[in-house]
Amino acid sequence: MTNKPAPLHANHRTVALKSREPSIALALGGGGARGLAHIPILEAFDELGLRPKIIAGTSIGALFAAAYASGLSGRQIRAHTQEVLKKRLDLVRDLYAARVRTTRRIWNVFAAGRAFLAPDRLLDIILPPGIGHDFDHLAIPLKVVASDFYAQEPVVFSSGPLRRAIAASIALPVIFEPVIHEGRVLIDGGLVNPLPFDILNGEADVTVAIDVSGAPVRRPGQEMPKPWEALFAANFIFERTIIKEKLRSRHPDIYIDAGTSRFQILDFLKLDEILAAAAPAKERLKQQLARVLEAETLETVEAIEAPPEKVAAPKRRHRRPLLGRGRSSKP
Repeated sequence: MTNKPAPLHANHRTVALKSREPSIALALGGGGARGLAHIPILEAFDELGLRPKIIAGTSIGALFAAAYASGLSGRQIRAHTQEVLKKRLDLVRDLYAARVRTTRRIWNVFAAGRAFLAPDRLLDIILPPGIGHDFDHLAIPLKVVASDFYAQEPVVFSSGPLRRAIAASIALPVIFEPVIHEGRVLIDGGLVNPLPFDILNGEADVTVAIDVSGAPVRRPGQEMPKPWEALFAANFIFERTIIKEKLRSRHPDIYIDAGTSRFQILDFLKLDEILAAAAPAKERLKQQLARVLEAETLETVEAIEAPPEKVAAPKRRHRRPLLGRGRSSKP
């Protein structure tokens, strides 16, 4: 005999809570040319149909974060970067030559008291035309990290002129001149906060951090690093140490190492190689985003109002993944 379900009381009602996709905070770290790996990461968000609620960026991460927060897609940022690095070769040659000439010019630089490049001049050439002029004009809220040279502390920009904030955040010592802002001498944000996921704490349901800092990689047959290699790698040893310490005390919901350690900080001429090397990181991000979003569920509460003499039935919860139809993981 089949037991029939008992009829529901006349006062039965079903309350469906509104579906809400979890908000995402995205942190893009610093790493010189390794930061070109941020481009596939931004494309991953587009391909999944996801939009961060807020973004934070340091150094080259600030540059790409600003472009994305201005409303450009990952694909548009890729196309613009390819145009800049492949057609405006005077800048690229200057950056590349700065690397290979370091051992010869470094003492002249110190003696002259000036760096190789002015960050404002660089931004004139590399910023996309559609980028916002002010933080208030951005499509996505943004935080940009720079370092106060004398106070030895981070400076976080979230309002005011956008260009000045980016220039300060990318001002890597020796390569770029410091930026003077409101009486403060500002340099590369990576020296104090190379992966700024912590400044996004409480801003969204899910925090994603993309680490492009890298680590020195021993080259086959090379016992000692070259002088210029050791000089520039020293900054990223500091940054990598800071990131490791931060991860011990607080961990983002999703942490992705871009896997571009084998590239040097001025390897901008190797754009295609860096983008290819970051492809696995892009796929890992998409998989982890899918898993995290699937853990967030639509909750339906069935509240059964029983007669006064009876005890109310317990609430039942039904789980349905948020990442459903319409969200393709294919590029």
